[in-house]
Amino acid sequence: MSEDFSRLIEESISKLQVKSGAIIMGTVIDVKKDLVIVNAGLKSEGMIPIDQFIGFDGNVEVKEGDTVEVTVDAIEDGFGETKLSREKAKKARAWVSLSEAFEEKKILEGRITGKVKGGFTVDLADIKAFLPGSLVDVRPVRETTYLEGKDLEFIVIKIDKKRNNVVVSRKAVLESENSEERDELISSLEEGSVIKGIVKNITDYGAFLDLGGVDGLLHITDMAWKRVRHPSELINIGDEIDVKVLKFDKEKTRVSLGLKQLNEDPWFEISKAHPEGSKLKGKITNIADYGCFVEIHNGVEGLVHVSEMDWTNKNANPEKLVAIGQEIEVMILDIDPERRRISLGIKQCQPNPWTKFIDNHEIGEIITGQIKSITDFGIFIGLDDGIDGLVHLSDLSWTESGDLAVRNYKKGDELKTILISADTERERISLGVKQLTVNKFQEYTQSKSKGAVVKGKILEKTPKYISIELGDSVVGNLKLSELASDKSVDSMQIGEDLELMITNIDKKNQTINLSMKAFEKQNEDKALNDYKENNESVGSSFGDILKEHIDK
Repeated sequence: MSEDFSRLIEESISKLQVKSGAIIMGTVIDVKKDLVIVNAGLKSEGMIPIDQFIGFDGNVEVKEGDTVEVTVDAIEDGFGETKLSREKAKKARAWVSLSEAFEEKKILEGRITGKVKGGFTVDLADIKAFLPGSLVDVRPVRETTYLEGKDLEFIVIKIDKKRNNVVVSRKAVLESENSEERDELISSLEEGSVIKGIVKNITDYGAFLDLGGVDGLLHITDMAWKRVRHPSELINIGDEIDVKVLKFDKEKTRVSLGLKQLNEDPWFEISKAHPEGSKLKGKITNIADYGCFVEIHNGVEGLVHVSEMDWTNKNANPEKLVAIGQEIEVMILDIDPERRRISLGIKQCQPNPWTKFIDNHEIGEIITGQIKSITDFGIFIGLDDGIDGLVHLSDLSWTESGDLAVRNYKKGDELKTILISADTERERISLGVKQLTVNKFQEYTQSKSKGAVVKGKILEKTPKYISIELGDSVVGNLKLSELASDKSVDSMQIGEDLELMITNIDKKNQTINLSMKAFEKQNEDKALNDYKENNESVGSSFGDILKEHIDK
């Protein structure tokens, strides 16, 4: 196979015995756009397609005057032309070289050109070889992007010319050539040291780096101080980057790497420069159902809970309040550098509408607003800046129960109220309706007490009690058990005037209990006392004395 091809050419020409398939030497006499014309000393010049002379770099490999090996396809193709092939000659020569390299275990250069089932295709001197996926690297890799387009070294581990089958291994080259380098690297690796590595594979949880015969894992949590969704946001296959050795297990040859550790922890800088209560600007990076994340410093994100986004819309959809990429002002509510947590607030950078309302209104001030909703416990009135005030059921009427009084109102009505109280911390505004009018009950009972004798008129009779009108919008209750001895329900008429005694006043529930029996007894006691004091009716019976006293 090492014959002198020049001598073969001379002998073939002299003997005119050049056969089809023979490899001969020729001279390039012209390079055209699509063809290369070669003079091989035969009857005619051969025209070879120019793509057979294109190299890895995409450029034409020959020029006019170059000597090249070609294969004779046909001395005479029937049209008086000689057919030559540069590609077949290169393949023939390549097979010779491959055979020699296989026997002598030589290292050959080639390029990974594509991906096939189970591995990859490699171009080895114009012959396509198969590279199993398990033999690409010391450790199996799925992606070879970082290796594509580069001149790599391979060892032929299997060859079959008849089947046009060649199997190569890059792993064998790395294991043989890098063994010393690998051993040296392992012996020099120390936790805390900074080394260079090439990104060879990327996964959802991190990236594998080639450190020079040893692979290291760069976990996604160690790529940046900020939150990283996927490693591809920061690095790409083939990138050469500096990393820090975080952990190194010599026995298992496992290396944990860090990228963010090359820079200072921004969390402690934030905690010093921006204490709780300080305001600063940030950019919204993500929105969730429970709030949004804001980047306030390179690599530092804080959470704005939905309850801290708006003063009035505490349960609103965050997406309706903010947008990703939006720059906003936030306040630091709580910061924990150790746990990497920051609580932020957006609403705190805006005026508190409850504080503003209280600053602009005084207790006892008349407030008019539209009814926004009616609930089981009261009526909500719309106020300034989107806040609400509550009229509790108990503050609707002096005379009616809240359940009855609330029926007089409906959503959308304008309602005149009075400001009763305001609590900025609890964000509550209390309003009242009944306070707009005089409390007749309170006015009546100011001069009355338990035991007082009052006059009233029968207003209503019920099975349990009789309602007595004592004054304007003031009603007392006379239980049937408290009737006078000579009175019955049937004998009493609506509108009848009575004289009674107050037995109890409940200012909270605004009720007055009355009694005829107590009033009657009071009169009896008075008559008896008068008799004892005057001693004017000796001999008369007590009944006569009482009758005489009552008749007066």
